[in-house]
Amino acid sequence: MTSRERVHAVFNNQLPDRMPRWLGMSDEFSLKIQNYLDMDEEGVRRFVKDDFRVVRGRFTGSQENLAEGATWRSPFGVERKGIGFGMPLSHPLQDVTTPEELEAYNWPSTDLIDCSLLRDDISRYEGEYAILGGEWSPFWHDAIDLVGHEELYFLMFDYPETARLLFEKITDYYVENSRLFFEEAGDLTDIFFIGNDLGSQSGPLMGINQFREFLLPSIKRLVDLGHEYGLKVMMHCCGGYRPLIPSLIEIGMDGLHALQPDCHGMEPEGIKRDFGSHIVLNGAIDSHHILINGKSAQEVKQGCRRVLDIMGRGGAYIAGASHDTILEETPVENVLAMFEAVDEYEYL
Repeated sequence: MTSRERVHAVFNNQLPDRMPRWLGMSDEFSLKIQNYLDMDEEGVRRFVKDDFRVVRGRFTGSQENLAEGATWRSPFGVERKGIGFGMPLSHPLQDVTTPEELEAYNWPSTDLIDCSLLRDDISRYEGEYAILGGEWSPFWHDAIDLVGHEELYFLMFDYPETARLLFEKITDYYVENSRLFFEEAGDLTDIFFIGNDLGSQSGPLMGINQFREFLLPSIKRLVDLGHEYGLKVMMHCCGGYRPLIPSLIEIGMDGLHALQPDCHGMEPEGIKRDFGSHIVLNGAIDSHHILINGKSAQEVKQGCRRVLDIMGRGGAYIAGASHDTILEETPVENVLAMFEAVDEYEYL
């Protein structure tokens, strides 16, 4: 099987020739493992037999005339400072309470994403790998940036009509940009890959009713869009969000990514038992306690095998770390040991 065929088998509830695997890397870890193996990034991915490649449109939003200290401006005009995309310097919609005030905001247009090179970007993989595309669509995080985290909860309780419109306007941007992606290269794409972090270490960031009223409609729009183009849809989500999973399955989500086993309710045994026959599970190998703190390759492999024996039973599982990107402080030897454990795994 090619990697693409292997991933399709998993999403179609079939056992592939071997367990598929996922390598997500921070930029810093990517450079670290490239230097360790004396390979470029694509060489590293081939070396560990990563079955996926992520391709995105190019964000062309202006980064000129940033405020002092800002390092990046989001599509929604929020300037940020810090590591990576950083943290917002201000919340421009913090005091909004009415739909009219929201409508008056300068919402972004779809001309901020350049899709002209997508076919070239994807075609270089020659159909070998499962391609993840579309917009990341972090509408929940953008709402927090625009309003403020605590203020967003008050908005949902005190001005629900305005809160619903806020999520709708943000999601409009991602739906239309992802549609442009799929119109350009949907026939070369396999999975619409989106991300919103809805959990904390101790549980969901909101109750089920609040989630279903305010956030689930946006996620459903994204799921329906992917399915409209014949794609599977997989969502990255950090934290303990177990109570929300049935709702995600209900709207047709095809896969969940990362699965942090040390968060409340996310223990692999329960997640696999209760949801493994309804949705593809991706991750659950503890990035912290196994990959970062593992004292030897043998210890790491033993920890990985325990997870693989649980999650791999019956298929519908993709092996990978419990965080979307492996961090720089992770020993390269431990990551290589993880993939060796996957190589040695045989389906039960």
